[in-house]
Amino acid sequence: MPVEIRMPALSPTMEEGTLSRWLIKEGDTVQSGDVIAEIETDKATMEFEAADDGIVGRILVTDGTAGVAVNTPIALLLEEGEPVSAIQTPHAPVADKAPLPAPNADAMAPSAEQASQYGTKSRIFASPLARRLATEKGIDLNTLAGSGPRGRIVKADVEQAKSDPRPHSQPARRDAVPADAPKAPDNDIRPLYADRSYVETALDGMRKTVAARLTEAKQTIPHFYLRRDIRIDALLSLRKQLNQSLDTRGVKLSINDFIIKACALALQQVPAANAVWAGDAILRMHPSDVAVAVAVEGGLFTPVLRDAETKTLSALSTEMKDLAARARERKLKPAEYQGGSFAISNLGMYGIDNFDAVINPPHGSILAVGAGKRKPVVQDDGELGSATIVSVTLSADHRVIDGAVGAEFLSAIADYLEHPLAILA
Repeated sequence: MPVEIRMPALSPTMEEGTLSRWLIKEGDTVQSGDVIAEIETDKATMEFEAADDGIVGRILVTDGTAGVAVNTPIALLLEEGEPVSAIQTPHAPVADKAPLPAPNADAMAPSAEQASQYGTKSRIFASPLARRLATEKGIDLNTLAGSGPRGRIVKADVEQAKSDPRPHSQPARRDAVPADAPKAPDNDIRPLYADRSYVETALDGMRKTVAARLTEAKQTIPHFYLRRDIRIDALLSLRKQLNQSLDTRGVKLSINDFIIKACALALQQVPAANAVWAGDAILRMHPSDVAVAVAVEGGLFTPVLRDAETKTLSALSTEMKDLAARARERKLKPAEYQGGSFAISNLGMYGIDNFDAVINPPHGSILAVGAGKRKPVVQDDGELGSATIVSVTLSADHRVIDGAVGAEFLSAIADYLEHPLAILA
């Protein structure tokens, strides 16, 4: 009996993906652990390994197909000695690496006849989160009608079922819309610009994820903000000296490398700030796992520098450059951009003086860093002088970090940056 290879969930937020490229063809023999395809998630392009041994009997989804729901059959694997005739479905030739439009619902979901031929029951198309919620609430997914792509059951459908007093033994047709149902926001917006010229850009997986997470952050996290100006003349002088000595090793330290290290040490000095919100608890972390925002086309990544407090400036610099380069190529693994307790967002290179960053859940805080600029200052002796000033803003989750703790944390960051020799101690 043919074994179905299904679209995997390669990240916690993945509900669908693009089958970028097959690395096998029909008739090939594969073993468990062989890399058989490249799949683009909402965050990165990742390799997909076979879970079973066998011979590729049929490729069901072609290269370049977008919007393939998680758990959808994408290929059929035959056991050793099993004839291709065991697959009794009609077969159309698969174009060699020619992107095709995303298949429709009927093409993506097997018919009852196909399900019978494959020896499987008719499957329920639902996101992993929807399945978990349904299990927790004791809701039978068979009673729900999905509102997601190709009729897929999503979180909102399960939540609606929890509050809907109507019996669900007879689910409503998916194309049945109540007469008084509100219009989608798009239907209200586009007519406003009917006489204007514009280009419409569809939301890709990354932009959908960014939008969802930032909306969640601003709606559910009680932000408070602490601001401070930091003098970095001593840091600039030390950086120049270190770069001269590191030149032969091909290492060039950035101001951001010093900021990463200063924040990592400050998290150790103020452990109450090194925490994340876990819904029903606060997790107080021991290592300083610092995330750094990296802008990429269509969105951003926050790769995490783990155990940053233990690493030298040159090691942090080298690791950060590697993570940033692979982030821009969307080659990061989920383990490289998930986790951490704190993040840094630096827009100084764009000439931004200061800004307020949005916390990346479940982090407890994020530091927004502006540009270093020469400004007039009053010296310790009371005379007017000038100094290079960086304005920073700490956005903190008040559920995790109290005001006094946030102030102590930001003060520790400033002390390290204004007295950078302590970073090297």
